[in-house]
Amino acid sequence: MMKKLALFILWASGILFVHAQLPQKGMWKDTDGNFINAHAAGIMKYKNTYYWYGENKGGFTSQDPTSHIERVIMGGVNCYSSKDLLTWKFEGVVLPPEPNDRNSDLHPSKVIERPKVIYNKKTKQFVMWVHAESADYSKACAGVAVSKTPTGPFKYLGSFRPNGGMSRDQTLFVDDDGTAYQICSSEENQTLHINRLTPDYLKCDGTYKRALIGMSREAPAVFKYKGKYYLLSSGCTGWAPNKADIAVADSIMGEWTMLGNPCVSENGDKTYMGQSTFVLPLKDRFIALFDEWHPRNLSDSRYFWLPIEIDKKTDRMTIPWREVWEGIKP
Repeated sequence: MMKKLALFILWASGILFVHAQLPQKGMWKDTDGNFINAHAAGIMKYKNTYYWYGENKGGFTSQDPTSHIERVIMGGVNCYSSKDLLTWKFEGVVLPPEPNDRNSDLHPSKVIERPKVIYNKKTKQFVMWVHAESADYSKACAGVAVSKTPTGPFKYLGSFRPNGGMSRDQTLFVDDDGTAYQICSSEENQTLHINRLTPDYLKCDGTYKRALIGMSREAPAVFKYKGKYYLLSSGCTGWAPNKADIAVADSIMGEWTMLGNPCVSENGDKTYMGQSTFVLPLKDRFIALFDEWHPRNLSDSRYFWLPIEIDKKTDRMTIPWREVWEGIKP
C-alpha cells in the first residue's frame, strides 16, 4: 500500500531543497493555505522562478449528455510560482473565462485542457497553447494565447486544427536550437502528431510528423536526454488509469520506438492510478508529473510527482514509486 506522506529532496537551480511531509497524491496547498488548483499541468522556468500552469477544475462535476464525459464549468487556467518547486504562490487566473461571449472558446460552457507555456526569446512573449474543446469533444482544436509576463493576463488569439489535423491532449517542447513543437493526440486519438511551430511559436509552419501510428496514445510529455528524444504517454481509456509507456527517437521528427512501461512498482500497470502530464528537466535529471483523476468529483483530483531514474550504463529509464526520495543530486 502506498503511503500518503513523502520526504522530497530536490536538486534545482544549484540548491538542495528539503521538505518534509509533502502529501504525495494529497491536496497540496499554496502559500495562502488554499488547495492548489492546476490540473494537467505544465511547468516553465523563467529566470530563477518556476511557473506551474494548470486547468482550473473548481466547482460541481457533471456529465455532458452527448459525449458522456465528466466535466466542470470551465474556469480558465491558473498559475502558481515557486523558487524551490515546493512552496507555491497563487498568481491568479492567467487565462480567464469569457462568460459574456458564448461563441468564445473561453466561455464557461466550453473546455480548455492541458495548458503549456513556453518563452520566445526573439519576440519576448510568453506563449500558451491549450487543447480548445467543445463540451461534446467534437471541436478537437489547439488554442493559443500570449502575454508579456509569465503571470499574465494572457490574451487569447483563437483556435485552429494544427496542419488541419485534430488536436486533443497536447504538450509543447522547445529544442536546443530554439525550434518549438506542439505534440498532440490526433486522428481520433489514434495517432500522435508532432507539429513544428513558426519562429514566433504562434502557428504551425506546415511541417509535421505522424508518430506512434494507430497506437492510441494521449497525455504526451516530451523531454531530451543525451541527444535523444523521449516521449512519455498514456493509453486512451478516458479518466480510467492505464499503462504508461516511453518512446524514444534519434530525431523529434524521426521514427519513434516504444520502450515499454517505465512504472515498475506495485500498481505500475495503472501508472500508480495516475496519468502523465509533463516532464520537468532539472539539469540532467527529470521529474515526471502525474494527475490522479477523480471523475465523479474532478475538483478533488490529485497530483503526484516522481523522479525518472536512469541506468548509467544502459540509459534505461524507470519510474518507481517513491514514498521517500533518496535525493536528486548534481
